[in-house]
Amino acid sequence: MVSKIGNLGLAKRALISALGDVDIRLLRIFVTVTECGGFAASELELNIGRSTISKHIADLELRIGLKLCNRGPSGFSLTSEGEQVLLATRHLLSKIDDFQSEIDDIHANLAGTLRVGIFDQSSTNPRAHIHEAIRHFDDAAPDVSLEIVLDTPSALESRVTDGALELAIVPVYRQSSSLRYQVLYDEYMTLYCGEKHELYDTPVTGSLKDLDLTQYKYAGYSFNSPNMMAGRNLGFVRAARAKEEEALALLIQSGRYIGYLADHVAETFFDKGKVRKICPDETSYMTRFGAITRRKPEPDRKTQRFLECLTAAHQKS
Repeated sequence: MVSKIGNLGLAKRALISALGDVDIRLLRIFVTVTECGGFAASELELNIGRSTISKHIADLELRIGLKLCNRGPSGFSLTSEGEQVLLATRHLLSKIDDFQSEIDDIHANLAGTLRVGIFDQSSTNPRAHIHEAIRHFDDAAPDVSLEIVLDTPSALESRVTDGALELAIVPVYRQSSSLRYQVLYDEYMTLYCGEKHELYDTPVTGSLKDLDLTQYKYAGYSFNSPNMMAGRNLGFVRAARAKEEEALALLIQSGRYIGYLADHVAETFFDKGKVRKICPDETSYMTRFGAITRRKPEPDRKTQRFLECLTAAHQKS
């Protein structure tokens, strides 16, 4: 008996000629499954059972005539066609969301969903007043639903560029011509070691000339960032990589790695003697954070209003 998936070659001759509500719903399910990493992981997000999710994906595959994913004992993964369909789907859904935003703009009251991206650890930075901006925005636009995601700077920039996010807050260290940047606050980073590290009890507050820091294991971010640039400037080669600052803090506290932490993140550990700074006068640097929005099309009214709230919240500091 030929399986449905095995019969996809025949389905290619009967591709859907026009997208309907059912197709859009199936495509949204497909995106959620890929973002969650599989059928089981997406059950809670979709609020439907695994078998139903599997059937929806199979239905989508039949409707478009392509095998989108592999599922089985080895786990969930996208096929090459599935990766292409995912990119096209995200582009399509962003256009649908843009249309919805334009309709929302016609209404007197701000409505719809505002999707905001934020880089890790903003909540502990005393110079960041994003929480105040959210409060003021909710007062001004109570009918708008907020969706906040955490990701790397490059990923957030890409998602704003392609319309998956309306706005994001990222380190401003390289600028894209397709984005607008509004500087909001800054962050200070310093090189640290843990209390069990051999540098902890040595005089490391002097000059870098007295130390050969490249002999020690270094932990840094796994993505392009000011952190990566600072490590390279000191000649470090990463012996451990992390995507979140919390993971970096754990690596440094282990006493086996030196690495950069934001001073506001390290403050609690520093006060307890868990970490110490290494030549802060020479290793410290400052990064500015800013809000980014697309240049074209122009941000909708709710995005502009949130940007105004962000700017106002940070002007007083």
